[in-house]
Amino acid sequence: MMMDAAFSADQLALAANVRDVLRAHCPPAALRSERRPGWKQLAGLGFFQVLSPEEDGGLGLRLIDVVPALEETGRACLPGPVVETAVVGAYLLGGAEPVTVAVLPPGQAYAADADLADLVVVVRDGAARSFPAASVRLSPRPGPDPCRPLFEVTTETPGEPLGADVGAALRAGAVATAAQLVGVARHLLSTTVAYAGARTQFGAPIGSFQAVKHQLADAAVAVEFAAPLVWRAAVTADKALAGADRDASAAKAAAGEAATLAARTALQVHGAIGYTDELDLRFWLARAWSLSSAYGTTAHHRERLRAAIVDGSPRRYP
Repeated sequence: MMMDAAFSADQLALAANVRDVLRAHCPPAALRSERRPGWKQLAGLGFFQVLSPEEDGGLGLRLIDVVPALEETGRACLPGPVVETAVVGAYLLGGAEPVTVAVLPPGQAYAADADLADLVVVVRDGAARSFPAASVRLSPRPGPDPCRPLFEVTTETPGEPLGADVGAALRAGAVATAAQLVGVARHLLSTTVAYAGARTQFGAPIGSFQAVKHQLADAAVAVEFAAPLVWRAAVTADKALAGADRDASAAKAAAGEAATLAARTALQVHGAIGYTDELDLRFWLARAWSLSSAYGTTAHHRERLRAAIVDGSPRRYP
């Protein structure tokens, strides 16, 4: 499938608006003290209804239209259930009034940011049910990301069945999370390059050392390889093409690998100070690790991709 890899002026303008809002209202300092910095301002832009139909008060956009904006939420390490509310919720809840949504996908034991949700969506056995937040019991569980806390969800009512295409919603969630991971990786890479240019050892910037150059180059290649896979996955998801699941898995696996490589490189270049409270870098390190396992781990998506390519049929290999 051929696709135009250039984003339109409108798509880039939405991303620029989101970036400007997050720079003003979600600085690194806010990650230390606020649970949802910038959310009120993003809601004012209509960001959390970008995929809802226009007749229901949304913007009626496609997933590919918001990929650059989702990257910006990753670049800013925006806390809260962003993908669940803006993407998965839009697929599952349709034109319902804007609400904050937490999702417990299949294969995951805990729901992220469930304490902030108005509705908790639980997906089991291919079906989704929604529960008002007041009707579920949440038990905090340990996780790698202090800005993305995890909760065990106990339901005590049947919940409301959702008739939407659950597979499409989870696929969109994986692609949107991959876009966030690309943004996280880009921030980690740019921060580490700047640090390597300023930090000196033996009278020279450490960025001039061959070993450091190689690490940064490998991370940069991984990010630039992952980004087009995310764009393609968004296009095939929007068009519901036959390879949509395969492309979503390719995107999520590549973006997860790129973000974890960028995190490992950042930690190695910064040294032990990288994960201390002194630096804000720790927030992006934690986000890379936590989002890499959201909506399916890298290993899970690699296995799905392998199965899609091989298709279980020996006729491809006579």
